[in-house]
Amino acid sequence: MQKKRHGLFLLIGALLFALTACSDEKEETADAEKVERAEGTGHEHMDMSSSGEVPEGLKEAENPTFEVGSKAIIVSDHMEGMKGAEATIVGAYSTTVYAVSYTPTTGGDKVENHKWVIHEELIDAGEKPLAPGAEVKTDAAHMEGMADATVTIDTAEDTTVYMVDFTTTDGQEVKNHKWVTENELSPVK
Repeated sequence: MQKKRHGLFLLIGALLFALTACSDEKEETADAEKVERAEGTGHEHMDMSSSGEVPEGLKEAENPTFEVGSKAIIVSDHMEGMKGAEATIVGAYSTTVYAVSYTPTTGGDKVENHKWVIHEELIDAGEKPLAPGAEVKTDAAHMEGMADATVTIDTAEDTTVYMVDFTTTDGQEVKNHKWVTENELSPVK
């Protein structure tokens, strides 16, 4: 009888061990998928909040679709937790916005199609918008290793960009996030 109990305890222990290992494996897989998504966007080292300071020469938008103080829904997902968040508009500016690719000055893999850097964050870029393929340095510090990096312009668009405050879908408060374009916002319904 005692051998049967001992065998039963061993069996239960083995099953619990297997279930725990399976659970840990699922968590590790989910965590790895989150990292892959973040690494794929090149935003894993992005500081979503900023001081709120804007580059010299950046002009406020005259008639922005979303006025300062108004609310909007973020429809872009360049960062986890952003899509669907309600944003408060902190600033609205008219400029040229760029998606850029660069290798961080701190080393590491090349960041592809980072959204967004504005014209006023480029070093010695002149006054005219740059065309895709152009290379220039940036003083933007949205991400680790971005300041003073040489960037390649992937896309360029004249538009209104917004600085916004929002809370991510997982509860992280973000202040003075730079930048969201007009087509990445939707009116609150």
